[in-house]
Amino acid sequence: MDAPPAKVWELVSDITKIGNFSPETFEAEWLGGATGPAKGAKFRGHVKRNGRGPVYWTTCTMLECEPEQKFAFGVSVRGDNIVNTWSYELEPSGEGTNVTESFRLTDTRSSRRYWKVAGRARARTNEHGMRTTLAKIKAAVEAPDTA
Repeated sequence: MDAPPAKVWELVSDITKIGNFSPETFEAEWLGGATGPAKGAKFRGHVKRNGRGPVYWTTCTMLECEPEQKFAFGVSVRGDNIVNTWSYELEPSGEGTNVTESFRLTDTRSSRRYWKVAGRARARTNEHGMRTTLAKIKAAVEAPDTA
């Protein structure tokens, strides 16, 4: 992305803006008094699975938070049981930033069964979603400031 890591970080780590970029998570809000990214901070995301439904809220916990470098959160279902992890890694590149978004399913018996049944389709959906999200973030951080 043709923007410095600080500018990309400001946008990527602000979960309240995810609805502008993600094809599945259309809004998010900090929980428990959190107002920004910090390791251990919690937020909840409002998700429209596969862009069609079902629609539900999920609680997430910040697992890694290294400003201008890495932002990772675990998605929980039924309490604090993390089922998958999403992350953004930022690496300076000249005057810009290389950004990598990734997804990792927690390795459990049920997740292995799920991946055998729906893995290919979910992987395609995730890859499409990540490409869409990154393209929208790129457009936002490269847009001329209108201040």
